[in-house]
Amino acid sequence: MSSSSQISNMASALTFGITDHVVFVLMLCASLAIGVYFGFFSKAKNTTEEYLRGSKKMQTLPIAISLVASQLSGIAIMSVPAETYTFGINYVFMVLSMVVVVPVLIYVVVPVFYENNVSNCYEYLEMRFGKLMRQVITATFLLNACLMLPVYMFIPSLAFSQVTGINIHLINIMVCSICVVYTMLGGIKAVVWTDVVQGAIMLISVLLVGVLGTMQAGGLSSVLESANNGGRLNVDYRLDPRIRMTVWNCFTGGFFMWLGHIGFNQSCVQRIVALPSYAHAKVSLIIAGFGIVIIMSMMSFTGIIMFARYSGCDPMLAGLVSKPDKMMPFFIQDIMGKLPGMPGIFISCVFSAALSTLSANLNSLAGVVYFDYIKPFIRHTEARANATMKVVIVIIGIYCVFGGLLVQNFNSIIQTVLSITGISTGAVSAAFLLGMFCPRVSSKAAISGIIFSIAFMVVIIIKSQMHFKAGIIKYDILPNSLDQCEAKNLHTILNAIHSNNNTTPVTVIEKPTVPPLVTGAFGSNRDFSIFDISFYLYKFLGLILTFLIAVPMSYICKQDKPESLNPKLFTPFIRKFLPRNLVLELEELPLKGVKELPLKDDSESNLKNSVKFDAQFRD
Repeated sequence: MSSSSQISNMASALTFGITDHVVFVLMLCASLAIGVYFGFFSKAKNTTEEYLRGSKKMQTLPIAISLVASQLSGIAIMSVPAETYTFGINYVFMVLSMVVVVPVLIYVVVPVFYENNVSNCYEYLEMRFGKLMRQVITATFLLNACLMLPVYMFIPSLAFSQVTGINIHLINIMVCSICVVYTMLGGIKAVVWTDVVQGAIMLISVLLVGVLGTMQAGGLSSVLESANNGGRLNVDYRLDPRIRMTVWNCFTGGFFMWLGHIGFNQSCVQRIVALPSYAHAKVSLIIAGFGIVIIMSMMSFTGIIMFARYSGCDPMLAGLVSKPDKMMPFFIQDIMGKLPGMPGIFISCVFSAALSTLSANLNSLAGVVYFDYIKPFIRHTEARANATMKVVIVIIGIYCVFGGLLVQNFNSIIQTVLSITGISTGAVSAAFLLGMFCPRVSSKAAISGIIFSIAFMVVIIIKSQMHFKAGIIKYDILPNSLDQCEAKNLHTILNAIHSNNNTTPVTVIEKPTVPPLVTGAFGSNRDFSIFDISFYLYKFLGLILTFLIAVPMSYICKQDKPESLNPKLFTPFIRKFLPRNLVLELEELPLKGVKELPLKDDSESNLKNSVKFDAQFRD
């Protein structure tokens, strides 16, 4: 038997038991049951308002949990620990940026959405800049979702395949099908309540992994000592934007990532505006912010725990794990594999995270596709709208299955995700911020900035990928070794090393007289190039590029009609700076789009909420 097949057998020996399969199936059945309940047994009306916003009667805590769950995709569960395992603790500053994002959402962004009574965040852009702007931004939303949804679904399938040996694409088909069914049947209520169940599973799993992993590594002091000795706790304060992770790169990139994903992405805004009032939204965002910081910080620290466990005995160097994104399943089976049901809980956690993100995107995508691309061309009825949105969800689900065939070729999932979303997230965030902060910026100026930003970011990302292939950018991970396996009694890894029969021999490489010019994870000896900047900064760069074009263009392009200066369209503290001769009294100018909103049973209470909004905001 070849050494490679022996290693494969050792890795496959870490597999699920019957109890683990039962736990996993129960999680899927619970999600499906919630969708069936809201699809067939709930007494709610069969309207688009109910399907997309739950008739604006959703509760604060479930929405908060749903927001947390949707941000903790399988990518976070699998790739964030891998990131801190290989590159150190600096990623945690990306998480901590949420502390600043929450107040910005509460006092700058969400008040505008509530006062304008939007059900779709892109409605605001149409009110502020016109229909063309809405079409441009919804197109980027659809493109971004189509690129990302297969990635969200592939990650948990990868984890399940790693521990069971079942074909990854069969798993993808099964789980995508279940997600499509409960999202299609139950609408936003099914999405939110399955998120609650899945969020509880994620919290339990993260706590178990942290506690058991720390115990296996010898306690918290031992974890910190090993991580410090291995360079995983080094905090990098350098200002070089080319370094993969520094305090400033991660914090800046994290701020604009969270702001774009929660404040300016329809899948999250849809849930925020499903709450009865701004006061409810404020509380929900505070709870969600704390939840995201706590769980993501724990996931970051899990990578540190993982390194303490394998310091001096690296499964990747031993050939048991092929890349960092596969380290987490191996770690779980190592520390929890002998405890019945525990691996099943963790894999359920990974799938819960993926299902939450996928279902939220499916529901919001269905609404955007129908109202922006289908409704204008058909005779609208509530029954026809709901049926059409369900068909859209099925089609997108099928696409996710086939998209997984491409995702399996990616090397670093987290780098892939941040690069893809970096194309447009910065420009989209800039569109909303220009609308809320810059009265002078016209639709032509804003659209020019957005198109320039997206085009420039595409060039930067393509060029950076070419640099990666050419070896100009090379992210070598922090060092580890195999000299402590026997001392740590890690027999599985030790056996893999012995079975290799030194198939990974030490080769003597002569050091070049002149070191190569390379941009690495921790420094660069090349002249500065914008194509070498860290992918963590892509969103910030996209936003800056939009502002650099849109603001000067606003002095060249003709300003929009005066109604675009309606005070409701600007964030509260900007309103007092609007030109007094152009500011229209709120009651004199109905907002564009409001007359198109369907009448609701609680329309009278919503009107009262709108009238009382300023008092709520001051509170």
